[in-house]
Amino acid sequence: MISARTFWGALPTEGRWLLSTVAIQTLGRGLTLPFTIIYLHEVRGFDLGLSGALMSLIAVVGLIVTGPGGTLIDRFGAKAVLLAGLVSMIAGCTLLAFATHPAVAAVALVLIGVNFGVSWPGFNALIAAVVSGDLRQQYFGVNFALVNLGIGVGGIIGGFYVDVDSPETFTVIFLIDAASALIPMALLLGPLRHVRTQAEPTEESVAAGGYREILRQPAVLWLTLLTFIAMFIGYGQMEAGFPAYARQVAEVSTRVIGLSFAVNTAVIVLLQFTVLAKISGKRRTRVMWVMAGVWATSWLILGAAGLLPDTLAAAIGVLAFMGVFAFGETLLQPTVPAIYNDLASDHNRGRYNAINSAAFQGGAIAGPIAAGLLLDHDLDAVYIAVMVIGCLGIGALALALERRIPESANGVRAPEPESDVAVE
Repeated sequence: MISARTFWGALPTEGRWLLSTVAIQTLGRGLTLPFTIIYLHEVRGFDLGLSGALMSLIAVVGLIVTGPGGTLIDRFGAKAVLLAGLVSMIAGCTLLAFATHPAVAAVALVLIGVNFGVSWPGFNALIAAVVSGDLRQQYFGVNFALVNLGIGVGGIIGGFYVDVDSPETFTVIFLIDAASALIPMALLLGPLRHVRTQAEPTEESVAAGGYREILRQPAVLWLTLLTFIAMFIGYGQMEAGFPAYARQVAEVSTRVIGLSFAVNTAVIVLLQFTVLAKISGKRRTRVMWVMAGVWATSWLILGAAGLLPDTLAAAIGVLAFMGVFAFGETLLQPTVPAIYNDLASDHNRGRYNAINSAAFQGGAIAGPIAAGLLLDHDLDAVYIAVMVIGCLGIGALALALERRIPESANGVRAPEPESDVAVE
């Protein structure tokens, strides 16, 4: 059984530093995550379709910079790239706090997107440089739980603090989000300054090739498509589709939306170690099958909440959606990053993680746009149906991936060698 104590004891010093401040770093993100589209639509007065399109800029820019970012990580190391991204994040959040025109908001979201494009491959490459083996999958799961702890606490605070009739409350939370980026900057410039993520150029690094060679591998292609769909119906909806549906269709309050993120966090924090113990040594593709079924159930619950608007049942449905969705997250997050990094080598790890990030950003681009268009045209049932069908697609893609992925990257442990015992 995996416990927090044994996991922490197995970590190297650099790994402990990386984990120690994760929840604090993401607190600012939690303050703004559930409320950005509400801020754009209800506070600044942009229509819902435009607000969804503006939100997608984060992912559009992230997708554009992810490819070059992965190459720069492999060449110069993750720390330098991450520092540049964090500076952009601080500037973007500060500008968004005072944005009263769509053009200003667009510039701010572009700057935030630059950080999103490099932070995913950068931090994953940093993690992979510090931990390996089974500990790596555990690390990705625990890191995800801590990220959600910070986001969940921030969501609770934001839900009780922000007021659509008081624009200054939104200004404050975006400024706090900007300030939270100073914490990882201090870590990268201090305790983690000696960690190297780039390997010395060798014949192996030349043979590893670039993006074209990596994407020619069938396992990478199927995994990337699966990641895209998962992001489209999952995290691509968390900043746009879910809050908009909860407000416009289920007609719940911002406080309920904030509390739903708290429920999400509680489920992840309480279940992540148990889930890690259950999936250890199991085929990661089979874990994805279960996750797909869990997420399909969660979207059906949210759809039911929309049938009873502005009621206690609707509020309970919104909270239940996030709880069930969170259980699916505990299955997804330890597996996908671990597969990418187990397929990669030290010479192309930045590019593998950039491909993962590109799939994430691609889903996040399509997600808010689709949500904004469908909900703006009152196609509530169609919106839920698209999400459920996407979940079924994940299950089919996981089955295809299992036929093409090496056993070691699929989380299957190699059999213990039989010991030779001399017989006299």
